[in-house]
Amino acid sequence: MTWYALQHKPAQGDRALQHLQNQDIPCFFPKIEVEKIRAGKRTKRLEPLFPGYLFINLEQTNPVWARLRSTRGVIRVVSFANKPAPIGDEVIRHIKDSLDKVAETGGIKEGEPVQLDDGPFRGINAIFQAYDGEERAIVLISFMQKQQRVKVPVSAIRR
Repeated sequence: MTWYALQHKPAQGDRALQHLQNQDIPCFFPKIEVEKIRAGKRTKRLEPLFPGYLFINLEQTNPVWARLRSTRGVIRVVSFANKPAPIGDEVIRHIKDSLDKVAETGGIKEGEPVQLDDGPFRGINAIFQAYDGEERAIVLISFMQKQQRVKVPVSAIRR
């Protein structure tokens, strides 16, 4: 069994994954939790690690190959010289291990350096302390030769 990459139609990765799994094809569709600021609020959502692609694990002699292109959501198998391009098991294992590490670390951590992009402190480097609700954060800035705790909108913070 070897891993191969499939390209899926835009915004249809989950659909392609579901139809492949319905055909009993082992699949891997890596996603990571991304923290974004929308309408001034901090939100988290799962996004594909490789937008437009997912991975399948098949043998070259498996009769399922003929059905892959007609699977809903799938565009094509990533190929070179009209042959599916194999992906090493160690690469997939590394991606899975990396996803586990990212899941453990999460968003901005206490003590992490950030830069303020908005308001009266624009352009000042700061040290993140904590979130203060959904829309604000507490940061430390150096002001008048002292460390000052300041509450700023989450939308004003950039790593």
